[in-house]
Amino acid sequence: MAEFKSNAIDCGVVEAVQTRAFDVVVIGGGPAGMAAALAAHKAGARVAIVEREQHLGGILRQCIHPGFGLSHFKQELTGPEYAQRFIDKVHATDIALFLNSMVLGIDSGEPAEDTAVHTVTLMSPAGMLQLTGRAVVLAMGCRERTRSEIKIPGSRPAGVFTAGLAQRYINIENLKPGSRAVILGSGDIGLIMARRCTLEGISVEGVYELMPYANGLRRNVKNCLDDFGVPLHLSTTVTRVIGHDRLEAVEVSQVDERLAPIPGTERIIPCDTLLLSVGLIPENELSVAAGVELDPRTRGAVVDQSLQTGVPGIFACGNVLHVHDLADNVTTESERAGAAAAAYALGTGAGAVPDCELTVSPAGIAGYALPGRITAAALTKLNFRVRRPVDAARVRILAGDEELLAGKVRAFMPSVMESFPLPAKVIKQALDLGASEIVLSVDPVEEA
Repeated sequence: MAEFKSNAIDCGVVEAVQTRAFDVVVIGGGPAGMAAALAAHKAGARVAIVEREQHLGGILRQCIHPGFGLSHFKQELTGPEYAQRFIDKVHATDIALFLNSMVLGIDSGEPAEDTAVHTVTLMSPAGMLQLTGRAVVLAMGCRERTRSEIKIPGSRPAGVFTAGLAQRYINIENLKPGSRAVILGSGDIGLIMARRCTLEGISVEGVYELMPYANGLRRNVKNCLDDFGVPLHLSTTVTRVIGHDRLEAVEVSQVDERLAPIPGTERIIPCDTLLLSVGLIPENELSVAAGVELDPRTRGAVVDQSLQTGVPGIFACGNVLHVHDLADNVTTESERAGAAAAAYALGTGAGAVPDCELTVSPAGIAGYALPGRITAAALTKLNFRVRRPVDAARVRILAGDEELLAGKVRAFMPSVMESFPLPAKVIKQALDLGASEIVLSVDPVEEA
């Protein structure tokens, strides 16, 4: 009888997983990850970047339109140009790069000298590897909401894409997704793809938006729709997908103030392509597995003013923390996270013990407030978005029934991420009042 030979590796000769030690491990090689890594490296930390794609740059590689770098570089660049500047800076350093590598998990060990050691396990074509770091920066970005997540009824033909996937097909793969398109959602990606499709010879029948206002930046509405004659239909949504093998048409309907379709307003729009620009979701599966608490409003981590999560030594920045409107803002925020992570890892920060503990909550028409925690009585920048557009509103900082600070009356748009400075003296005032919570309230006002 022939001897059976197993392909399984003998457990007695399995080699230990290779481990490499760093001060800061950054997960994600997009604009957030590169900016955080460069800031941590500048602070003197040994840094590694783990990226699941074969190239650095993240989503910017397919964003060939201009509009980047206006605040950070004081000049207008395309997405690849903006990314390449950071790629060149990374290559000019000794930052270790682990490309084409998927992170499987983050494990936190026992604290050593008041600083926890985290182990990042990753898999690549070369095999499994573990990176240890005193600090980890989460910069995984976000993904697009799909058709199944918004529950559009109808058949399941080919021709239904998220807007970002269609963007990749056209700009990187040189593929044409269709010839006659309908776009659902007026987010910035949807608006930009309306222009891109038109330039590629794809007829765009219209952009349909559920809300009574556009969700993208005003400049994109003008540059991508108005300048190219693409109609924008507000308070209208796709209520059915029609087609067998290939998309043949969509049914659109107007919606009422409760966003429910109005019977009798249905229209059939012939098309072979439906692009969905219906929101972005921060990719936080790794964060949750690592024990990081998420904010149900942003679907990103709850962080303090140094962008540190509730797990000591784990920081978050960029679109994995909250969805940004501009890559320049991502860069600025991520540089703060990288510098704070390096200070934590090297022991040059203010220390692991917080000076105070205040939660930050939104009120009025503010959809969220970030950071969600304040642990030091120092100048803090609060980021927020409003839930609906308003021509005149005022930002107020409250502690209980006490108004501590009020801003100027001005207009707000949901598409624009806003910021409001919170001085140290206001934080101290809240502490003196015995408050455990600071409220950021955006309240509409009637102009005289």
